[in-house]
Amino acid sequence: MARFFEVHPVDPQPRLVAQVVELVRAGGLIAYPTDSCYALGCQVGNREALDRIRQIRGLDHRHHFTLMCHDFAQLGAFIQVSNPVFRLVKASTPGSYTFILPASPEVPRRLLHPKKKTVGVRLPRHAVTQALLAKHGEPLLSSTLLLPGEQEPLTRGWEIKQRLDHLVDAVVDSGDCGIEPTTVIDLSLPEPEVLRRGAGDTGRFE
Repeated sequence: MARFFEVHPVDPQPRLVAQVVELVRAGGLIAYPTDSCYALGCQVGNREALDRIRQIRGLDHRHHFTLMCHDFAQLGAFIQVSNPVFRLVKASTPGSYTFILPASPEVPRRLLHPKKKTVGVRLPRHAVTQALLAKHGEPLLSSTLLLPGEQEPLTRGWEIKQRLDHLVDAVVDSGDCGIEPTTVIDLSLPEPEVLRRGAGDTGRFE
């Protein structure tokens, strides 16, 4: 049965944030809010939790997982980019974007696109997500909480608890965070390519 944490959306309680992070460090899989939908998250090197995400979402091995990062210090260890690309990402974050970028050797092979050797990265704006990442001290491996056969992600903590009670270890509820997913931009190519239009404005990439 999943633990349920009610965390304030603007001023997250440090005690609750610390309890969630402790669970993640112990190998747990959490459902947590972001500035674009709820997400499933775990430690980057947690293979078992990664397989659980694949099962819950019905994903194959071509899926781009996302490294949810607190800041550019965390981000920089996991990607390899030119200065122009770095400036483009920095100008667009934090916000509702997922960027596909060439991965550094620090990224486990099982997280990479099998052919392109890229990884998705994101710097969110949501206060609860930022608090979790700051306390954790490293990125969370994440994927949007969109269940197989459904058109929209789950957005309510209580509903996630009901439906995934025996599939995740904790649900972090901080109220409705919307249903529009991130805009996905592939920056591993010579020119930016918009792979999915979502909450982030695509103007500067087109």
